[in-house]
Amino acid sequence: MRAIAIALPLALTANVAEGGAAMADTFAYVANADSNDISVFRLAPETGEMTPVQTAQLVGVEKTGSSTPLAVSSDRHILIAGVRSQPYLAVSFAVDPNTGMLSHIGNGPLADSMANIAMDRTGKVLFSASYGGNKVAVSPIEANGVVGAPRQVIPTGLNAHAILPDPANRFVFATNLGSDQVLSFSFDAARGTLTANDPPVIKVPDKSGPRHFVFHPTGKFVYLVHELNGDVAVFSYHGRDGIWQEIQRITALPSGFNGKPWAADIHLTPDGRFLYASERGSNTIAAFKVDAATGQLTPIGNVPTERQPRGFNIDPSGRYLAAVGELSDSMTVYNIDPAGGALTKLKSYPVGKKPNWVEFISLP
Repeated sequence: MRAIAIALPLALTANVAEGGAAMADTFAYVANADSNDISVFRLAPETGEMTPVQTAQLVGVEKTGSSTPLAVSSDRHILIAGVRSQPYLAVSFAVDPNTGMLSHIGNGPLADSMANIAMDRTGKVLFSASYGGNKVAVSPIEANGVVGAPRQVIPTGLNAHAILPDPANRFVFATNLGSDQVLSFSFDAARGTLTANDPPVIKVPDKSGPRHFVFHPTGKFVYLVHELNGDVAVFSYHGRDGIWQEIQRITALPSGFNGKPWAADIHLTPDGRFLYASERGSNTIAAFKVDAATGQLTPIGNVPTERQPRGFNIDPSGRYLAAVGELSDSMTVYNIDPAGGALTKLKSYPVGKKPNWVEFISLP
């Protein structure tokens, strides 16, 4: 009831931009693995202030998992959380278009403990990757938003960690952190099935540990962060055949850092001008400028952030970055300088226990 009381005034408050045009409301969703819940905040576009509006429980989940990956449908109507404790579940929520609050729809099965989940561009298919199970899976998403039984379960190399479709929804890629490779699949969106691409594997340096990756908004480049050496690799991307070709490799580690690298997450601003990567060994976020023509990166610098920053994300306006720390149980919001991409800390907020994933949704 407290969450509802907070949320209703927000839903009735109109945001008005210069000239009187209505602005979309933006909400942040933070997955908390040890709380088995999702913290929901409303973002004030003028200041970056976050207002808590809800704590949504993962209904039907009792045991805690090591992390709670999230996925949002392209129409922003559905949010799915992956549960990494038995029984392995995909918990589906409807996103209220007025308040941003979550309503539980139902639970569906996952093939294993999945470190990463992602929807295809139609919102009809859920991809998932299992780190401990060395597999990826493809599951249908029913019309009501609930995930159905896996349609495909595909063995991989060691430690499948991330899985994403390309911008055209024609190819799907999955990192194998322990085998230092990225698997490449052709995707039949009509049937919702994967087949091995030719070539089926993109090899990266030994013991680098490819982890998360992101496509540039133009679809011409891919950026891959490596957990074990802290590198960010830049690839040109050929959407016709799904081919990656490495063109640059640069470190996300702060200058003078002598500890063990432990890189985690990677995201681009929506306009593709700046890229950021989180690094858990140094508890920092690395910032880079992106060359629009070549896709290559120029370092901006590293900023201190939450303890063990496994997850972060950037709001759809590209003005704010929110990072969470698994060991700090809090979220810090940063302003992104529109000219140079540097991060400036604004404020920190308490969330649930062991936060590890952040998603933003702008509504309506």
